[in-house]
Amino acid sequence: MIGAGPAGLMLAHLLTRAGIETVMIERHSRSYVENRIRAGILEHEVAALLRETGVGARMDEVGFRHDGTNILFDGVLHRLDFASLGKHVMLYSQHEVVRDLIAARLVAGGEILFEAEVTAIENFNGSEPRVCFTHHGETRELDCEIIAACDGFHGIGRASLPANLVREYDREYPFGWLGILAEAPPSLDELIYANHDRGFALLSMRSSSVSRLYLQCPLDTDLAEWPDSRIWDELSIRLAHPGFSLNTGAIFQKNITPMRSYVAEPMQSGRLFLAGDAAHIVPPTGAKGLNAAVADAVILARAIIAQFLDDNPETLRCYTETCLARIWKIERFSWLMTSLLHRFDNHSAFDRRIQRAELDYYVNTPTGGTALIENYVGLPIGAVP
Repeated sequence: MIGAGPAGLMLAHLLTRAGIETVMIERHSRSYVENRIRAGILEHEVAALLRETGVGARMDEVGFRHDGTNILFDGVLHRLDFASLGKHVMLYSQHEVVRDLIAARLVAGGEILFEAEVTAIENFNGSEPRVCFTHHGETRELDCEIIAACDGFHGIGRASLPANLVREYDREYPFGWLGILAEAPPSLDELIYANHDRGFALLSMRSSSVSRLYLQCPLDTDLAEWPDSRIWDELSIRLAHPGFSLNTGAIFQKNITPMRSYVAEPMQSGRLFLAGDAAHIVPPTGAKGLNAAVADAVILARAIIAQFLDDNPETLRCYTETCLARIWKIERFSWLMTSLLHRFDNHSAFDRRIQRAELDYYVNTPTGGTALIENYVGLPIGAVP
């Protein structure tokens, strides 16, 4: 596995449980990957997977269980009830999942080579795949049966695929999110996704004393032009609804997140397989990035186990097809949430009326509400390997 993010770590965790030897190569330090802050809404089946495979205890201890979420538009709050489908999600940050998986791997005696830079992936279309890398100044090679590139959008994995093989599908959105972390208790015990004439806003949380909030903003936004007072004023406007009061506090982190949808096809060539952000990116509106990466890992683990323990290579040959059938549905949902909730400068009055009608359909009809909930809590992943 190249990359010690959620995809690589979960893949290693599942294969180790099955008795398959794995080596992980990670270019950053352990401290860096364990403190790389990312959002963390865990789908129902992803949370269940962590529990079932022995890495869910801390999630259940300090994470937030959410049985619903809220969509705000026209000043009215609409709650989507996950419990109506017998489901829930967990709010548990990605870096915490990474910490739990690293700890489990080290306890199991698994190998992670931190601060190791992969320089080449060779012979993956032959019988002797090889990873070349440097570690602590030493040049090394690793011969292996399978190479899983879980090394993110800018990693060497996808770049190593033959250029004439890869088809790329891409959409960049004309806005970003201004995100903050603040020393303020969450103003509500569930998330609020807000559609407002001034732009999208999101109310989330990190703990009982720390809030995570976002504002839609232009891509070229200068953070220097957004002092704390302006951020709180804008959030108060976009999140306003009857009976609501926004808790404020000291802001200790600000950042701008761009918005992008991306898929690379295929996700494999020979014995090289892509997983997670190496193969696909979603805008954060649908809370799918981490979940899609974990699902890839589960699908790939099942396929590798079928190949090497059950002598059934067909599942591994169909890895791309199996993943993409799921990924494109996730891309669609993330695009839908982004389209429903953001203000687009090029929208006409007609476009805005259509957006309003779409929102009304998804929150005020049984069919629309069920569809939104089913996608938000997560599509099926299948049996745990």
